[in-house]
Amino acid sequence: MSDDSLPAPAPSPAPARTAAVIPAAGRGVRLGPGAPKALRALSGTPMLIHAVRALAASRAVSLVVVVAPPDGAAEVKSLLDAHALPDRTDFLVVPGGDSRQESVKLGLDALPPDYDIVLVHDAARPLVPVDTVDAVIEAVRDGAPAVVPALPLADTVKEVEPAAVPGEPEPVVATPERARLRAVQTPQGFDRATLLRAHETVTENVTDDASMVEQLGLTVVVVPGHEEAFKVTRPLDLVLAEAVLARRRLNDGF
Repeated sequence: MSDDSLPAPAPSPAPARTAAVIPAAGRGVRLGPGAPKALRALSGTPMLIHAVRALAASRAVSLVVVVAPPDGAAEVKSLLDAHALPDRTDFLVVPGGDSRQESVKLGLDALPPDYDIVLVHDAARPLVPVDTVDAVIEAVRDGAPAVVPALPLADTVKEVEPAAVPGEPEPVVATPERARLRAVQTPQGFDRATLLRAHETVTENVTDDASMVEQLGLTVVVVPGHEEAFKVTRPLDLVLAEAVLARRRLNDGF
């Protein structure tokens, strides 16, 4: 039999396409009065732009959906248009809802049908390294329905009985084994169908998108997070974020 008569090998399936949803509709009251948290400046650039660039830095991410405050979609669209973003990535802005869960669902609903992997990322984590983003995507591609980046805890954690009056002493009821605990970050990555089913069926005890998948009875896996993927929540976090950016500029020579 000649080589010409052999059947041609089947083409390899194309990698699953990845989109990122960034809910940015919150006010961020713990940072104090002023602009919404996602629009606060960090080294002269809004945190949201840093977060969008961090996700778009992954060559696997071809679409970033920003979920804006319900009355601020036009402002956020103008903000994205005013800053340099990677040409290979598409960007979409949609109005958000009254809660983070509702905003993520609105972002999911805006995705074109040909995206199979979805990342959900906090706009308040503007400095997540691209290696962390890629590690989450790779774990979903390898078959995990839900993936979270996380770090081991440095501090001992106590479970307490919450005080009836804030500021009152609280009795300790347990000391969890620290070696089994992780501090979870974002982006969290999902098989799209799994995340959509979670948002359509889970409405209680929602702390993050991965917890919704857990309530479906599915396994969520952890990949290593990064210390620079911290959440900017309080004024001191802004100081730390500025220091990280200053170190990056020094190391990168600009």
